[in-house]
Order: sequence, then C-alpha cells, then structure tokens
Amino acid sequence: MLLKALLAILTYKNLLAIAIGSISGIMIGAIPGLTATMAVALLIPITFSLHPLTGLALMGGVYCGAMYGGSIVAILLSTPGTPAAAATAIEGYPLTKKGKGGLALKVSVIASFIGGTFSIVVLLLLSPLLANFALKFGPPEYFLLALMGLTGVISVSEGGLIKGILSGLIGLIIALIGTDPISGNLRYTFGRVELYDGISFMPAMIGMFSISQVLELTGVKRITEKDVKIESIKREKMPKGLWPFIRIGTLMGTIIGIIPGEGATIAAFVSYNLAKQKSKFKELFGKGNPEGIAAAESGNNACVGGSLVPLLTLGIPGNTVSAALMGGLMVHGLIPGPELFTKHGVITYGFILSLFVANIVFLLVGLYFAPYFARVSTIPASVLIPAISVFAVIGSYAINNSMFDVGIMLAFGFAGYFFNKLKFSLSAIILGMILGPIAESSFSQSLTISGGSYKIFFHSIISWILWIIIIVLLIQPLYAHYKQNKFFKKNY
Repeated sequence: MLLKALLAILTYKNLLAIAIGSISGIMIGAIPGLTATMAVALLIPITFSLHPLTGLALMGGVYCGAMYGGSIVAILLSTPGTPAAAATAIEGYPLTKKGKGGLALKVSVIASFIGGTFSIVVLLLLSPLLANFALKFGPPEYFLLALMGLTGVISVSEGGLIKGILSGLIGLIIALIGTDPISGNLRYTFGRVELYDGISFMPAMIGMFSISQVLELTGVKRITEKDVKIESIKREKMPKGLWPFIRIGTLMGTIIGIIPGEGATIAAFVSYNLAKQKSKFKELFGKGNPEGIAAAESGNNACVGGSLVPLLTLGIPGNTVSAALMGGLMVHGLIPGPELFTKHGVITYGFILSLFVANIVFLLVGLYFAPYFARVSTIPASVLIPAISVFAVIGSYAINNSMFDVGIMLAFGFAGYFFNKLKFSLSAIILGMILGPIAESSFSQSLTISGGSYKIFFHSIISWILWIIIIVLLIQPLYAHYKQNKFFKKNY
C-alpha cells in the first residue's frame, strides 16, 4: 500500500500542489497574524473540487511551510510570524543584530526540517500505539504539563530569578481577564464585550514583539551596521554541537504534538527551556545562541506529525490546524479512524508521504533564499519601521476583523517596550498568557473529578514523570540564584 501511495503522490499534479502549498505556507507564516489554521480553513472550499489526495497534499504543504515561515521574520525583525516562533525570536534577532541573520536562518530551516521529518516518520510507523498514549492524558496531566511550561519562565528571563517569576505572574494575571471557565463569571472585563473571551493572544504577542521593536529601531539607522554578504552566508557552516538540542526539540515537539489540545507554541517554549538547562553556555541565551533556535524550531515543527497522530487514528485534533485539516478530510467523506489506514489507505499514506515532500521543499527554499532574506537586516530603519507597523496593524485586525484588537496590539507594544527596558522577560509574559488558561481549567477540572482531593495530581506514572521534570527544571535556576546571592553577600 505504501508503494501505491508513493506512486500516487509522485504525479505532477500532486507534486505541484505540495510545492504551491509549501511556498504559500512560508509566505503566510512570515506575515504576522496570518496563521496556518486560517490558511488551511480557507483552503477547504477550494479543495472540494480537487482529488482528495491533491487537496490534502495542498493543505499539508501549507501546514509545514507556515510552521517554518514564522521563524523568518522572528529572526530578522523580532516579529514572530506565528505564535510558536516567539521562542525563536529570543535568540534569532540578537544574531541578526550581530550580522549573523543568515546563520540563524540556516539553523532554523535545518532544525525545522529534522524535527518535521522525524515526527512524520513517527506518524507513519507508530500512529495507533501513540494515539493510545495520548488518551492517557487527563486534566491532572494537562495541569502538570502547563506547570512544567510555567517553570520555564525562570529560564527565559534575562533579568534573573525574581524578574522571571514576576514576568510569568504578569502573564498569568493578564490571562485571568475574561470569563471564568468553571463558574462562568466575568472577570476584569470593565463592561467590554470584546474582553469576554479574554485578551486575544495574537495581537498581544504582535504588539510585544513587533511594536516594541519598532520603538527600539527609532534610535538606530538599521538593525545591523555590519555588511551582510550573500556569498559569505552561503559558505557559512552550521555551528558544531547543535544535534543534542535538535534532538531535545524533536522529541518534545513530537510528544507534545500528540497530546490533544497542546500546540507548537508550548512545544517550542518547553524545548527552548530544556535546551537552556542542558547548555554549557547558559549565559549566551537571550544574546544570540543558535542552540536555542535549534531546539525551538525543531520543537514547533515536530508538532506537525505529532498533532496528526490522534487526528487520523481517533478523530481527535491535536491542535487548531489539525482541526481545520479534519474539516478537509470530512469534506471528502474521509472519516478519521481505522478505515483511513485500510479502506482509504492509499490516500492516507499518500497524504503522510506528501508531508515528507513538503519538508524537502521548504528546506530547499530556506537554504537557497536564506542569504537573500538576511539582507533585510541592512534595510534602513526609516523603511522598516513603517513596513513592520503596517504588517502589525493588518495582522492584528485580520484575526477577528476588530479595531479593538489593534488597540490591544498597540497597548501591549508600548507596555512591552517599557518592560524590556526594565529587564522583564517578554517571553515569560507571553508564556504566562498561553499556559494560564490551560493550567486554570485543568486544575479546576481535576479537583472537581477528585472531589477536592489533591492526590489526583499524583495518581499516574505520567504525573510522577512530569513532577520529576518540573523539579529538575527548577533546581538549576534556584541553585544559580542561591550562589549569586552568596557571592554578593561575601564580597559586598
């Protein structure tokens, strides 16, 4: 059946669909506010007139391309094209300011390719087995997974332990705005209907990373004063020692992608935090460390294959993009479940194989055009500032067609600028906003199930494993903080 699927996907129509989808996905991912979910959802009516395999190949190409594309503007302009690329911006943009944007882009595309390809191999070989693993995650495990991500706020902060914790708390406080998931009561909405669902995450993120950076650019002529030569970028080799960090991101991204309800953003930040814990050069994180890019990008791209495991085998979307893909399957009468791998095996395996081809397409595009993308850093700030501002406004408005979201974006942009000057971590604030609602709802559901008993958070092997990881993640920064205070007291 695999051979038939391979022959089916290698027709010129399907290869053209994959190429168009992948390149379009890269462009969509590189535009802040335009997400892979939006693109896949808009393609569903178009694919209705195509052969099922061609339509799925087109949507799969967009999915893979967009996951990588978000890193391009994150690295070059500190403007994450997708939420998952926010972790990449932490290390990518400082490298761009040093004139190493081409190197950062090269690391990004290779890590993305490896992470994405590995997760698709897992999807191809182990789908039924891993789908059963995903079903073992209940509210207690979701809470601990969110808590594990929240411990990372200490790691991503440049301002030390205290400011890292405060940054995370600010994000959690912002996440409280909206409707209580258990009681249904409104919290801190000030009578604004637009806040009933809480602060929209994408406008807030665009503002914090884009508008705050625009304000930074007002004081310089261009991002980097160094000359960016295309030929020197082409000759530049991958830094040594990145493979352990790519492995971390690949494994974490695949596992987190398999868990329904989680997503690439969480995978990218968790992978980034684990990479920082493992690195021998922790002091370089936040200043342009390729290890962070390798972990974050392999993590968010590994979510692609992982998120399709529960979708294809159980009909449970792993994230919002796979939910949109589920719509594409059902439009063609393909119901997720065992029949996809038997009765419709050629289409299903053909779709999985098309994701391999999509990864190859974005790898070739990324490697070839990285030197030309890197030239963006030499464009005068007087040109970049209005261009970034226009993208930020359009991206924020396009999500919900709301001018209120544009206002949110601007407010978070100015707040982000001052937080940055005070050495608070913008990444920790964003992470708190993402994980806060997941932690709150999972915590409440767990206590409701257990009748108020906290033992439920220790009832499974998975829970114990997550507790161990959380403790390990906390030990290093707490120990470093203790040593710093001891040294300060001894010498001053």
